[in-house]
Amino acid sequence: MNKTDQKTVRWGIIGCGDVTEVKSGPAYQQTEGFEIVAVMRRNAEKAADYARRHNIPKHYADADALIADPDVDAVYIATPPDSHKPYALKVAEAGKPCCIEKPLAPSYKDSLAVYEAFMDKNLPLFVAYYRRTLPRFLKVKEWLDTNAIGEVRHIGWFLGKAPSEVDLGGAYNWRTDAEVAPGGYFDDLASHGLDLFAFLLGDFKEVLGISLNQQGLYTAKDAITGSWLHESGITGSGTWNFGCDHKEDRVEIFGSKGTIRFAVFEEEEVVLQNEGGETKMFIAHPKHVQRHHVASMKEDLFGGEAHPSTGKTALHTSWAMDKILGNI
Repeated sequence: MNKTDQKTVRWGIIGCGDVTEVKSGPAYQQTEGFEIVAVMRRNAEKAADYARRHNIPKHYADADALIADPDVDAVYIATPPDSHKPYALKVAEAGKPCCIEKPLAPSYKDSLAVYEAFMDKNLPLFVAYYRRTLPRFLKVKEWLDTNAIGEVRHIGWFLGKAPSEVDLGGAYNWRTDAEVAPGGYFDDLASHGLDLFAFLLGDFKEVLGISLNQQGLYTAKDAITGSWLHESGITGSGTWNFGCDHKEDRVEIFGSKGTIRFAVFEEEEVVLQNEGGETKMFIAHPKHVQRHHVASMKEDLFGGEAHPSTGKTALHTSWAMDKILGNI
């Protein structure tokens, strides 16, 4: 299945956890032309409960069974990153389009394997870097595209937060397990921003970084800094530290005639400062934050405008992440 003339694309979800409850699952159900017909979770009781609460006809405790289900046209993989590759390769083998939660995989090597599996079969592959479709960030892109700050020179991002009670208590958290997410919260959070920056300013040409574990609270990295060069000649830098005394999320884009400020995660205004003064805009995200992302997938699959977040773009983000972490 590639572009489709079907009236409805029937989706199956592998991993119906928290992210699918509000952020994504309802968006699939509320998008005309999409429906969710099956869900899978290794805990059969929780899978059944999810299906009951969301009025989904089928539920499985075995991913292979969902992938093989003839009533499932496409698969959304919403599991932790270490399982993305094995599930995705099976979906590709089954010849079905796929959407994968970000990051595409924990490493560039695994991301490349997934990307090539879908390209070899000419199958659509999407990745849930949904900020590329959110109106708040499209306003930033509009300002950039209309030269509201002149020629863009540099982008900088600082993301910091204090360790959580889970971090301090030593309880297991897959997000800080180096076997699942080698970069820790960097993998989970920084990937969103770096992918967004590539969307706003173009692909990266060179990327460098330093990463380490400063606190010793878990096995993954907790302090990372990076610098990069976009193919357009724009420079960039980022610092992500998860042992600070407070939460901070600050992005600033510097141009020859002004600046743009915004946050990647925090609910804050986007701010344009230029020769015309200061413009502040608060653009709320939709309740189901992946709504625009899912609607864009529908357009793509039905032969309309191409989706901005694909296997190819997500692969580029995985490359940048691994370059910062020093893995390649």
